[in-house]
Amino acid sequence: MRIALTIAGSDSGGGAGIQADLKTFQAFGVFGTTAITAVTAQNTLGVSAVHVIPADIVRAQIVAVATDLRPAACKTGMLATAELVVAVAETLLEQRLANVVVDPVMVATSGERLLDAAAERTIVERLLPACVLVTPNLEEAAILTGLAISSPSDMVAAGRRLIAMGAPAALVKGGHLEGDEVVDILVEGDRARSWPRPRQPTRHTHGTGCTLSAAITAGLALGQPLDRAVETALEFVARAIATSPGLGRGNGPLNHFIEPPTPTSTSDSD
Repeated sequence: MRIALTIAGSDSGGGAGIQADLKTFQAFGVFGTTAITAVTAQNTLGVSAVHVIPADIVRAQIVAVATDLRPAACKTGMLATAELVVAVAETLLEQRLANVVVDPVMVATSGERLLDAAAERTIVERLLPACVLVTPNLEEAAILTGLAISSPSDMVAAGRRLIAMGAPAALVKGGHLEGDEVVDILVEGDRARSWPRPRQPTRHTHGTGCTLSAAITAGLALGQPLDRAVETALEFVARAIATSPGLGRGNGPLNHFIEPPTPTSTSDSD
């Protein structure tokens, strides 16, 4: 059985963070391991408290996993502070962990900030060169690149900027674009591949970014090439949103019980 590692925060509501990651890993048949970076008190209505785990404890968790339950792929989620970003980046390199997916979690679905401002530049400087893919949403991509993003062409430009900043590839997520269609764009080398789909009218989207990056990580752990892992993950999340259980009074969680899909074709963007 393949192993994956998530380095992220805990969501007491179970819809995002390491809870979503572990559920997603299991859906893909991958054994999940964790390094917890923060404990949050949250539900579908928002985040009410955050306790950041000391950097030495986060580092020790990663080392404990890497030296016994060697992961075939890893992902990072909520890292909270610049100190944690540095500790995680250093430990990933020291342990020579491969197939790292960086989900630059900055703001919760409900609007609460989950990353301090000092850590934003540290992600660019330390984590992007250590990953195989970064998966920002539009707001995160704008913060990291300094670009205004309001269209698919802007998303491609942001992806290319992220590659110039050190990331081998970037998946810019278009869920916050205006309109009835959602498009996600993978920029890798000179190519940009897009996956458009109709927007689903629902408030049950809590944990979509965590679930997507975890699904990509699971695909990489299973040996899938990057574009196939991305494609499969996007379809998994779309189905998980469509069949969400309708829990909570706010932004509800996805359905992590669905089976991973078979990938379909992708299209190129200019």
